[in-house]
Amino acid sequence: MNKQILAAVLSALLVSACSQPAATFPKGDWIDLTHEFSDETIYWVTAEPFKRTTVFEGQNPAGFYYSAYNFSAAEHGGTHLDAPIHFAEGKKTADKIELDQLIGEGVVIDVSAKAADRDYEITADDIRAWEEANGKIPEWAIILFRTGFGAKWPDKKAYLGTDQKGPEAVKDLHFPGLHPDAAKWLVENRKFKAVGIDTASIDRGQSTTFGSHVALMTNDIPAFENVANLDKLPAKGFHIVALPMKIKGGSGGPLRIAAFLPDTKP
Repeated sequence: MNKQILAAVLSALLVSACSQPAATFPKGDWIDLTHEFSDETIYWVTAEPFKRTTVFEGQNPAGFYYSAYNFSAAEHGGTHLDAPIHFAEGKKTADKIELDQLIGEGVVIDVSAKAADRDYEITADDIRAWEEANGKIPEWAIILFRTGFGAKWPDKKAYLGTDQKGPEAVKDLHFPGLHPDAAKWLVENRKFKAVGIDTASIDRGQSTTFGSHVALMTNDIPAFENVANLDKLPAKGFHIVALPMKIKGGSGGPLRIAAFLPDTKP
């Protein structure tokens, strides 16, 4: 193709592109599922909490306002990602999880009535009951479990079962989670991208073997923990965008997660 013909083709393509109406994002509502990070943020009882220090804040000598801060925290605290390597040697680190695995159709399995028992473990029967009411979980969905504990945030004692810190506080952790048998059932019977929960761990607080973590993460399935506002979502019919800090080699990290509810009105 000579230069004159190439120029003519490019010109035609440009005219065609400019004549098309601008693409618009679908109408709908965004629901933020992320707890903010502050000195109130809940972390695992043995983890370093979120800290923010001021570098500068105010009018600087050049005559304009400027602010900058440093922050530090453990990977696992607040609304965050558990990357598969967190409980599975050789599996994906935070930076190696593909974007496609973090974005997709979402469902909420609500067990809040049963989670009045702080040590409740979500069962495969709970998942099958959801499917009886809502249809089979869509393939490659992101499955979110609502225990109702999000309403207790940021009260550490109400949320975790203890407001104490350190290794001695681990025995006092009491909050619901996913039963390891249910995690195994999902892995063996459903195709899905990730799971999430509105508690501090996908395993219940009293777990000592973290069987749900192991069952999921040995199959390269990440988990989202301390997810907020699940009470604002329907059982299905929405999409999830979950974008964690991209920490090279990380076992997890802070997560900004949101749900998009499309407008179904004509």
